[in-house]
Amino acid sequence: MTFCLESTIIKPIDNNQIKNAIILLHGYGGDGKDISMLSLNWKRHLPNTIFICPNGHETCPINPTGFQWFDLTKDDPNYILEQSIKAENKLNIFIDEVKNEFNLENKQICLSGFSQGCMMSINIGLSSKEEFNCIVGFSGKIINQENLKSRKKNFTNILLIHGDSDQVVSPNYMLEAKDFFIRNNIKIETNLIKNCDHHIPIEASSIALNFIQKKLITS
Repeated sequence: MTFCLESTIIKPIDNNQIKNAIILLHGYGGDGKDISMLSLNWKRHLPNTIFICPNGHETCPINPTGFQWFDLTKDDPNYILEQSIKAENKLNIFIDEVKNEFNLENKQICLSGFSQGCMMSINIGLSSKEEFNCIVGFSGKIINQENLKSRKKNFTNILLIHGDSDQVVSPNYMLEAKDFFIRNNIKIETNLIKNCDHHIPIEASSIALNFIQKKLITS
C-alpha cells in the first residue's frame, strides 16, 4: 500500500478484520512515528482497528528531521489559514486513499491529533460532506472560527483534551472551541488535565480511549 503521505501503520492484532481506522496526526515538528505511540495501549482494546499515522507534507524548518502541517514562521493569521487549507487538501486525498485501500467509510474513521494535528483534525472532520465517526483532539484549537463556520458541513462528535499548564497552546483555546461547538450544535466533550503542559499524558490517553471505544465497532 502506497499513500500520498509517508505513514507509520499499525495493523490490528492477530490480523483481525479491519472494521475501523484511527488516523493520528502529529504536532509541529513531529512525525507519524511519534504520534503512533498512542496505539501501543489503544490497540489492545480496539482489536479491529488499524492505526495510520502520516508524516506532514512539509519538512519543519525548526526541526529538519520532523514535519509540519502548516508553517508557523510567519505570525500572520491569514497566511496560517491559507497554509492549513493546503494541508487539508493533501490530507483529504490521503483519507480517500485510506478509505479505498481498506474499504472504509467516514463513519468508520476516527480523526485524532496533537496540537497542529488536532487543529487539522477539527477542520477536516467538520468540513467533510459526510460525518466521521468522531474527532479526538489533544492540546489544539480552532485555527479560524469564522472560516470553519462558513465551511462546516456536518456534526461529527468531538472530544478535546488539554493540559491546564500548557504554555504552547493556551487551554483557553479549548474553552473557546467548546463555546463555538455548542453554538453550532456540535456535540462536544472536554477534559482539562491538571498540572499538564504541552504533551499527552497517560490520563489523557485513557480518557480518549474510553471515548473512542464508545464510538467505534470494536468486535
